[in-house]
Amino acid sequence: MSSASQFHDLGTFPTALEGRRILLCVESFGPINGVSRTNLNLVNHLRSHGASVAVVAPDNHTKVNTFQAIDNLDTKALRSEEVRLSGYPVPFNPELSIVYPVRLLKLYERTFGGPPDLIYLGSPASLGFQLMLQLRQQPEEAQVPVICNFQTDLAGYCEILFPQPLGAIASWTFSKVQGYLFQHASVKTLFYPSTFVRRYLETSAGVQSSKLEVLRRGVNTEGFNPSKRSESLRKTWAPNGEVILFTCARLAGEKGFGFLADAAIELDRRGLDFKLVVVGGNRNAVVEQEVMDSFRPLAERNKVIFTGFKVGEELMEAYASADLFLHCSVTETFGLVVLEAMASGVPVVARDEGGPSDIIEHGTTGYLMPPADLDGFVEKVLWLGTNANLREQFSRAARDHACEATWEKINNKVAWKMADVIEAREDEQAGYQLQAVNVMSAMRQRTPPLYAWLLLSAALRRLVAARVVDVRIAGGLAVVVGFWACVSVYLVFTKVTHFVKDRAPWIYSAVGSILGR
Repeated sequence: MSSASQFHDLGTFPTALEGRRILLCVESFGPINGVSRTNLNLVNHLRSHGASVAVVAPDNHTKVNTFQAIDNLDTKALRSEEVRLSGYPVPFNPELSIVYPVRLLKLYERTFGGPPDLIYLGSPASLGFQLMLQLRQQPEEAQVPVICNFQTDLAGYCEILFPQPLGAIASWTFSKVQGYLFQHASVKTLFYPSTFVRRYLETSAGVQSSKLEVLRRGVNTEGFNPSKRSESLRKTWAPNGEVILFTCARLAGEKGFGFLADAAIELDRRGLDFKLVVVGGNRNAVVEQEVMDSFRPLAERNKVIFTGFKVGEELMEAYASADLFLHCSVTETFGLVVLEAMASGVPVVARDEGGPSDIIEHGTTGYLMPPADLDGFVEKVLWLGTNANLREQFSRAARDHACEATWEKINNKVAWKMADVIEAREDEQAGYQLQAVNVMSAMRQRTPPLYAWLLLSAALRRLVAARVVDVRIAGGLAVVVGFWACVSVYLVFTKVTHFVKDRAPWIYSAVGSILGR
């Protein structure tokens, strides 16, 4: 935080935020993934302390009902109802959508009936990009202040998901678009979760260091707790007392499942008696099957268990019933699943890249291995998997470490920053009003230039200003739409490919053979 606000008591909620109107725009919301659960947690915290929060998010294509859309402008209803926007579901991750073009002023009308006190953007992408672009087209005095929380490494995902050189081009494009938007004066603070992300924002995106502020994530230490360990569940998974290796993630290539499959096959070759339990799935059945197929040698020997999606008590019980958590993704900006595992008393072996590097204490709560070091990763799993006393020592240390990360303090940190930004904004508004008075006074004391006579009519001034803003917004939206159109073309191509592979695999194989030649 800034020097003026870094001494706030994070054990208390700022009373100045009570009744303030906060427009919270996120790319996902509800019990879908770590990012969306974080957003939901923040909303509940703000509302429980009296802040008026309106949530705007894309349609929920997973059919999980987290809330209903607004049908009127009753601001009292905003504590329990939100706005859902239409969009195109991402083929390889239908939980997310590319939002169709939307106007910021229309969102103001549909939520508070006018501009809010502050806009909070969680993991800004298709929705957040549009809103930031429109804000920078408005006059400075009309720009609502923005706080962003950088939770998703879009550039990193592009590097993995898209074939080269498209991956490198898409990654570079994302970094430049993010830098262009984040650097603007309307963005007051950009929260980041790890050292890895800060380096990216400063070097690749060129964001000013003064805007950057670290914000870790918390964990529900009452829910994710070693006491949830279930011997009956362990017996179901590992009836012969095998070591239970565990991971929890969406089944997708960017989550490092290729590396995990190689590690598990090598562990089996070296004789470790284990069962690998994978919690998670993918709404795209073809992508899900591709991940499962990479574990086929283990599945044939009944060494791997895919449980599908789990939430709530079932998920907490699953975590606590494991012996080791294996984290193989290198695209996580934080890695909430790592913290959830540690809170459950489960040591972690992870690749040393991204958010987990800041969570795990190497040699104390788990091990961090170089991203490409498969042999080293396997050695650490073998070492912990065959040493029950060391696992117990790491388990206690992991739990103690996780208990220091409470949601109360983390969400209060966000709340205090919101209160500070709103206060600074009101000071600026007072300055604009004083400046306007001084300008009018000066104009009365001198003869205005000839062109000023054309704008003496208030109605004409409003008309000209509106048209100028409309033109600028239209131009900006054209850039956004063009960018997302390029992404959409590739996504449609991916969806068609998956469809052909699923419904007519012989065509897919034939085309692959031709291209291979």
